Amino acid sequence: MSDPEAARAFDAEGRPTKPLRLSHLLRISLYWLGLTAVFSGLDIVNSRIQYTGLVPKGREGVGAFEVSLIGVVIAVLVQPTVGSLSDYTVSRFGRRKPYIVIGTTLDLVFLVGLATSNTVLAVAAFVTLLQFSSNFAQGPFQGYVPDLVAAPQVGLASGMVGLFTVLGVVTGTALATLGVATGNFVLPTIALGLVHVATMILLVFRLNEGRPAKNRGGRSWRSVAAEAWGTDILRERSFLYLVASRFFILGGSAFLIVLQVPYLERALRMTDSNQRALWILGTTVVAVICTAAATIPAARLSQRVGRKRVIYAAIAMGALGMTIAALAPTPPVLAIGAVFVGVGGGSFLAVDWALMTDIIPKASAGRYMGMSNVATATNGVVAAFVGGLVIDTFSRLGAPEIGPRAAFLLAPAWLAIGALLLRPVDERRREGDAPLQPGAARGTSSTLTE
Repeated sequence: MSDPEAARAFDAEGRPTKPLRLSHLLRISLYWLGLTAVFSGLDIVNSRIQYTGLVPKGREGVGAFEVSLIGVVIAVLVQPTVGSLSDYTVSRFGRRKPYIVIGTTLDLVFLVGLATSNTVLAVAAFVTLLQFSSNFAQGPFQGYVPDLVAAPQVGLASGMVGLFTVLGVVTGTALATLGVATGNFVLPTIALGLVHVATMILLVFRLNEGRPAKNRGGRSWRSVAAEAWGTDILRERSFLYLVASRFFILGGSAFLIVLQVPYLERALRMTDSNQRALWILGTTVVAVICTAAATIPAARLSQRVGRKRVIYAAIAMGALGMTIAALAPTPPVLAIGAVFVGVGGGSFLAVDWALMTDIIPKASAGRYMGMSNVATATNGVVAAFVGGLVIDTFSRLGAPEIGPRAAFLLAPAWLAIGALLLRPVDERRREGDAPLQPGAARGTSSTLTE
């Protein structure tokens, strides 16, 4: 599992000084495809709730939120904690890989359980377990870009992360759509796990772990885990504002994805399930193509004009796209809105990742990148809940066709809040991390026990 590049040069803070091979950037990015496919494919759960009668009619929006709620709480808790543990882990395979392998393998097991569940309680249980396992892997994994990528490559690496994140959305949404169209959710759900495992295998072999582990200094693993939630993070003002901004910006774009089914069914009166599935896939493909096309150019542009300027432009495009979608009289006009949402979303995904990588303390990349998941894990669920409440309210008032449009019009307001929260963020690259402890080593034996 080691890389011939193990002798790559690192500076005093453990930051790589030589460019990473393109093939290794590709391995890192491909794992993002697998992770994102799993989370995007959780829309299969919402589709099952919508179409298989697992919850009473008229409560589909709130029911989807209730199923996801505990899992989101676990995601918020697990990812920073395990990310922090990986910052200190020493093993023969490196500090990140053991968590990635264990978490991804459990993902497949829990997806099989989810696929064969036939009650709301069982579905909720496996969604909760899946959130634990996915975030168990994702927290440590997110440290790889700060660990391995030299400063001149951050823009390219972030663009590739954004691109493959979008391709993961396509993969997950396509499988969810297949379930809606056929009424069979078993095979698409299991397929998500197989895709995820395949990307894990490509990642863990022949990829150097990079930066050595931090020295525990004799502290217990319980103390290290608690460090993730230490109050010292409150001093990282730019980081906190960026996480809050990320929540609203991602949430603004999420309205389009999480509310497509009720929008097509009620606002555009598309009652045929096959036609609806076709348009969901078509709209998603349009948005994804535009998102993918925007990622790398936006990341490169941000190297020249600054990260925040590109993010502000992305916010404006997303707000315009969601407004067009909310007022669309026909599906083709909805697709036009999806173009703007896609370009804005792709630009944001690439540049936000680069900005986060710039401003966090590099030695604690697992902890800080994991903490950023507070925004990533919660934005879609909260958007689905708020949008679901709006949709259900209008349904009870006898105007079901207005609900999805009103929910879509919340998105520009969320994006505007995200723009305001971005203003205090200092986008200058953070330098001068604390030097590595003398006892830190690349690791030849496991220290995962007291």
